[in-house]
Amino acid sequence: MSTPATGAVTLAPRRSSRFVAWVRAWRAGLVPYDEVADAIAGDEEHLVADAPGTWTDVPLGAALPTLAKLSPDEIRLVLPAPGDPRGLPGPGDFAGAALVTGEAVVAGGLGLIPQVRLHTSGSGDCFETVLWRVYPLPANAAAASLSLPGAAEAEAELAAALAETTAVLTRLDVAQWRPELAGALAALRRPDGTTDLPPGFDPRARRLFARAAVLDRVLALAGHAAPGGAINNYEAQQRDAALRPLTAACRQALVAACNAPLRP
Repeated sequence: MSTPATGAVTLAPRRSSRFVAWVRAWRAGLVPYDEVADAIAGDEEHLVADAPGTWTDVPLGAALPTLAKLSPDEIRLVLPAPGDPRGLPGPGDFAGAALVTGEAVVAGGLGLIPQVRLHTSGSGDCFETVLWRVYPLPANAAAASLSLPGAAEAEAELAAALAETTAVLTRLDVAQWRPELAGALAALRRPDGTTDLPPGFDPRARRLFARAAVLDRVLALAGHAAPGGAINNYEAQQRDAALRPLTAACRQALVAACNAPLRP
């Protein structure tokens, strides 16, 4: 039986995390080029705007060769938030857009940010396409993310934040006004194996990514107002304060997992 909690934990992971993981594995020679674009896009249509050497939007697969000379360590995931710009190469158009979107890719001297575009067909059906907009960056842009926590540190921080936040939400009686959130948090303890990284990532990175990717979607659910006005402004502030440390730990866990060293 499908529930709101079930839906929350089956949504797609962040697009930038998929992009970084698969492009890094390709550049390490661990997956073939022909598989990368499909693995990133899944069932969506992905286009790229402003890629070097292009004059119009091109399919994702046609733009990937612009990254063919990069090493895996030059391709990094960044998940910035207001007040937490870690991983960004400094002020500029790319940093501003990344802070608005909440996710981005640093790839050598290029930055890529996914934008979801909504369309309506002539018959009234709505559909989405994803446009990766490319920004020029300083040559050493990837170095800004090298000082971020590694997988071991991020895993410990995520576990501590999850335990603390679960306790706080229990005290706030979260089940009364958001019962599906309590169920979704419990789902974290039962990994379903559907969220995975491509070849080359070690078991710790895989475990961290699987847990953080699910939790990231649970937190998106938690950030929505409860249906029917079941939570007032004060309760919403308490909820947001309780979730803030976990949200930050979750972002850093995804970054650490996707940027982890690759092994043949």
